[in-house]
Amino acid sequence: MTEIIDTFIAPPCHDEIEIIYQDDHLVLINKPSGLLSLSGKNPQNLDSVHHRLVKIFPDCTLVHRLDFGTSGLMVVARNKAINAALSQQFSQRSVIKIYQALLCGHLANDEGVIDAAIAKDPAQFPRMSLCEVNGKPARSHYQVIERLYHPLDNGTLLPVTRVQLIPETGRTHQLRIHCQKLGYPILGCDLYGGRLLQGTEQTPRLLLHASELHFVHPASQKNVKMFSASPF
Repeated sequence: MTEIIDTFIAPPCHDEIEIIYQDDHLVLINKPSGLLSLSGKNPQNLDSVHHRLVKIFPDCTLVHRLDFGTSGLMVVARNKAINAALSQQFSQRSVIKIYQALLCGHLANDEGVIDAAIAKDPAQFPRMSLCEVNGKPARSHYQVIERLYHPLDNGTLLPVTRVQLIPETGRTHQLRIHCQKLGYPILGCDLYGGRLLQGTEQTPRLLLHASELHFVHPASQKNVKMFSASPF
């Protein structure tokens, strides 16, 4: 068995977490790009969403995570009972998560579905792999918002497509690897082809943002729909 060695050291993140809503049961935040959701094993990776929030809400726990480079909405539980109730909604796939992304190239189709199983691959860590034999089922929906051109510092215009992405499942790196399979990687994605095109290394971050989150509030039983405008 291949041993997984994590050598990643997160650069300092100077952006603040935006608290969008809070009550006695949960907190809704806007996570900046470049911040871990949970602290890593390496002491240099202590800074994270949880590390910062626990100073304000001592009993808070994360219900879900966003990738290091992904920005946007997260819901954080303030006690174990709320965590369990929200975790059940996520496991039952009743939570709706909607993302915006900029993809390299102009998509041929206006909408579609990507069905491709995803598996861990220790030999390529931290990358995931597409594998129908050993992978877990994964499905993502995409819809084109607009096709446009992204200016690069060298004066050229890179064709890109702004899309809405809705994952049915919640596999690690799902949207990033599914967009690569589609043939249009997310701009700024260093793991799945988003920086292979000339000039795209100038993109300072992964252009993926969690823009909407829909769920049922475990305490009030009211439908919650939160929105966060894309920063790109």
